[in-house]
This record gives sequence, C-alpha cells and structure tokens, in this order.
Amino acid sequence: MARARFFLLSTLGLFAAGFIALWAADLLKTRKPAPEAGSIRRLRPGGIELLIGFVTNFFDTLGIGSYAQQTSLFKIFRLVPDELIPGTLNIGDTIPTFLEAFAFMAAVEVGAKTLILMIAASILGAWLGAGVVASLPKRKIQIGMGAALLAAAAFFLMSNLGLFPAGGAARNLSGPLLALGLAGNFVLGALMTLGIGLYAPCMVLVSLLGMNPQAAFPIMMGSCAFLMPVASPRFMQKRRYSPGTALALALGGIPGVLIAAYIVKSLPLKILRWLVIAVVTYTAAAMLRSAAAGD
Repeated sequence: MARARFFLLSTLGLFAAGFIALWAADLLKTRKPAPEAGSIRRLRPGGIELLIGFVTNFFDTLGIGSYAQQTSLFKIFRLVPDELIPGTLNIGDTIPTFLEAFAFMAAVEVGAKTLILMIAASILGAWLGAGVVASLPKRKIQIGMGAALLAAAAFFLMSNLGLFPAGGAARNLSGPLLALGLAGNFVLGALMTLGIGLYAPCMVLVSLLGMNPQAAFPIMMGSCAFLMPVASPRFMQKRRYSPGTALALALGGIPGVLIAAYIVKSLPLKILRWLVIAVVTYTAAAMLRSAAAGD
C-alpha cells in the first residue's frame, strides 16, 4: 500500500500542478473579457464569496460536503447565474479538494487496487458528464440541480436519522462487489459535474458493499480530487463558470480545509445538517420554480 499511496499522491501532485497552470492561463484571458460577457466574467473575488468558500470547505473536510450549501447560497444571494453554477463549483473547489485528498489518502488505510480503480471510474464518469453538462441549456441545468439538491437533502436527512447503512470491516473490494463499486462511482463522477456532491452517496455506496465507512474518506476525496481537474477544462472551454466566484471558493477554501483537517478535526454536525436540509430544500424548490417559469 505504501508504494500505491506514493504513486497516487505523486500523481495527484502532477494533476494539481497541471490544473493550476491551466486555470491560471484561463484567468489571464479573463482579465480582458469579451464585451458580451459582462460582469459574469469578473475576476475579483467578493467578500461574501470568500466567506462561503471558507465555511463550506471547512465543513466539506469534516464530511458534510460543500456543493449543496454553495449552490443554495449562490441562489439565495444571486451571486452566480444558474447555468454557471456547476462549472463554478467544479473549478472553484478543485484546489481545496486537492488538500483534502492529500490529508486523507495519506492517513486512512484502504486497499490500493480498490482505491485506484474507484478513482479511475469516477474520472471517466466526470469526463463524460462534464461534456454533457457544459453544453446543457439553462432550463435543463435548473431542473437537474433542483433534483440534485433534493437528493442532497435526502442524504442529509438519512444521516441525521441514522439511516445510513452501517457498513462492515473490509478495506478493499474484489469480484462482483468491486464491479458494483466501479459502476457506482462512475455514475457518481458523472453526476458530480451537475452539482451533485459525491461524498454522501459514496459513503452509502461503500457501506452497502461491506466496507468500513472510514474507507469512504480517501475514496470519495481522492475521486473528487482527480475527477475535478479532468472535468474543469470542459467548463473553461465553454466559458460556463464565474471566474471571480470560483477564485473566491479556492482562496477561501484553502484555509478552511487546513483548519478543519489539522486543527479542529471533528465537530458535532447534526444540528448543522438540519439547517442545511431546510436551506437546500428551499433552494431546490426555487431552482425548479425558476425552470418552470423560464427565468
């Protein structure tokens, strides 16, 4: 496992360097936006966006996820047009997720073959999913994200009511169970490009397959860290993200991750989840209402 961990962390470092270089080049182009792009292409992060990046990535590191909360806050405060939210989430949260993956892939034991193949499946799903999502019209994105938020609320509710499967003791998968895990993570990787967070459903997936729930952390964070830089270029090419907001998520998220991973480490999150359920459900209704009204 030590060699596999070294390989994964080294590869992740290369992915991180490549993503940062690619995004920096895209941001340099944004400094002189096309006239028709307007304020959507602004580069300077806003204060509330930096705060959102910090708080949501702090709780993301503790396992609560960030996509649903960020989508809700973007919608409530009208920070990002609906059709740009999936790309903004994928691009803006990539660097904080790199840090999460480095922390958990180095600290939590999981079978090397299982971890590598589960990550690879999510990458393939994200690559195909991003190509579809980056070209979807606004109304379909609103419908998709509305459904995604309702799914997120359901997962939070399951967690608070203790309805998640207990899982087992396994740290790796083989045979048919591994095939099911790969198929599941492929689907989750594709759905993540639409704004459906991978953390909660991945934890359910590995638990249903009989794995130790702790094994979900390197799998889900490693999957996200590798799939997000693969999916992000498609959103950059289509100009389907808000650069200033994405930059705020990254800059605010970095200290949030570091504080959560190395200082706080754990918190009682049940009360926060109830609040998130209420906000996310409200936002899902607003997103679907906008789709129905053609806004």
